[in-house]
Parts: sequence; structure tokens; C-alpha cells
Amino acid sequence: MIEVLKAGLYDTIQDLGRMSYQEFGVPISGVMDRYSATLANSILGNSSHAAVLESVIVGPHLKFNQETAICISGADMNVTLNNLELKTNAVYQVEAGDVLKFGTCSYGCRSYVAVLGGFQTEIQMGSRSMYKGVTAIYKLNKGDILPILKTDNFTGNSFSSVKIDKSHFQVQEFEVLKGPEFEKLDEIEKQKLFNTTFSISKDSNRMAYQFDEILDNSLQDIITSLVLPGTVQLTPSGKLIVLMRDCQITGGYPRVLQLTEKSINKLVQQFIGCKIAFKCLK
Repeated sequence: MIEVLKAGLYDTIQDLGRMSYQEFGVPISGVMDRYSATLANSILGNSSHAAVLESVIVGPHLKFNQETAICISGADMNVTLNNLELKTNAVYQVEAGDVLKFGTCSYGCRSYVAVLGGFQTEIQMGSRSMYKGVTAIYKLNKGDILPILKTDNFTGNSFSSVKIDKSHFQVQEFEVLKGPEFEKLDEIEKQKLFNTTFSISKDSNRMAYQFDEILDNSLQDIITSLVLPGTVQLTPSGKLIVLMRDCQITGGYPRVLQLTEKSINKLVQQFIGCKIAFKCLK
């Protein structure tokens, strides 16, 4: 078991999400940065679907009540184990009584903690991903207890590590595909879409990322249609919205672009106020 001694800004347990319940209006959810979460699981030898702990900007303090092994990937939040600094993308053996603490971000804004065998929290609709109205709790709080597998006599390589390309956290140009309503934009509107530098709004969250800049357009609402994580909607009032992992299943705003999976993973590691631009793949 792991005890939450202190909750971070927004800590959740996530896996790769719920894939078969969209017809019932249930979001996919899951880890925001699939690349980083999958990397942490891979380094530990877990399944890519194993549940991890996702933290945003400010992480928690965790007390381990049993032996296990961990790997931390994604944002570098200057994590310590018993006050000894840990590297990201490396395996560490943890003993009963050890305390893991998160510090301040050096780069990125979403960090992932994988444990051997994955977190064993409740499964709802085939997934452990926390989501309000689906799981009993939707974010971690002080005093919560997180079950993990019993892993006595860990024999893995506690010195294994992986070096990553930090451009994953520093990119400013994001690759997109043309959305179903892209051709309804006139040529000037299309040019503005790709020539404007957008600032990530403080209103961004797991449901959607928004931007401060307004993009004037002549689009009309559409008949409610399917949307996915990474769908870029443009409202008639000029608001640009990038849907994220907890997004709704349908929407009535024109879908002008679609982020690639790689672009979603990179965008969610950007801070509020960061400047971004879109690059269309031909």
C-alpha cells in the first residue's frame, strides 16, 4: 500500500483509458502524455496499460508501506526518496517506510510515477482511470491509500535508466491534420490559423486546452458530430479549443484541425502562457 501524506495540485491514477464506452457518452480519459507514461511502464517491465500516478506542476508526498520498484517519467519535478534526489526514467527499489516527495518543475508540467505491476485501484468500465462520476474519487487527497502488488525480493536492475530527447518538452510547433470542417474556412482564415502564435490559457485542463488569442471567422455551428482527443474546434466567436483526454464524445463547433498523437503528448507538457503554433501535415 502507498499512503498519500500530502496531495499535489492535481494527482490522479490513470492508465490508457476507456476504449469501448463512447457510445454511452463516457470519455476515454487516461494519461495525458501517453509517451511519458508508457516509457515509465516500459522501463519497469510493466504492461503499457498498467495504471500510473499522474501529477501536474506540484506533485504529492507518498509513503510506501511495502517494498516495490518505481520509475518516474515525464516532467522533472526534482523528486526525492528519503531526501535523496532521483533521476527521471530510471528504476529505483523502494522499501517499506520510504517517503517520496515532489519538488518544483525543472521542465515539463506532468509527471508520472509507475510502480511494479501498476497501481491496483478500482476498475470501472475496463479502466482504472479516475474520472468524476465514473470512479469513486476523481483525484487524490491527503490520507488516500493506493493498493499495489506485493513484490518481495525484487530482482530487477535498480540501475537501469533511459536518456530521452528533451525536445518533447520544449517544442513550440505542433503537427496537425486538417479537420472535417477545415475547408469551410476561407483562405485568409486558413492563413491566420497557421500564422498565429497562440498563448495557452489559464482555463486549460484535462478536458480541453484553450488559448487567449481570438481568431475571427465566418463559420457556423455544425450538427453535433463525433470528436476525439486532439480535435481542434473553432467557435463562431473565434475561440480555439483543443480537446484533451477527458473531452466529451460529441460537439457542435467546427472541427478545423486534428492534433497527431505525438502533438497531444507534447502539448500537455506546456505551461500556461506558453506560445505555440500549428504545422499542417500535407
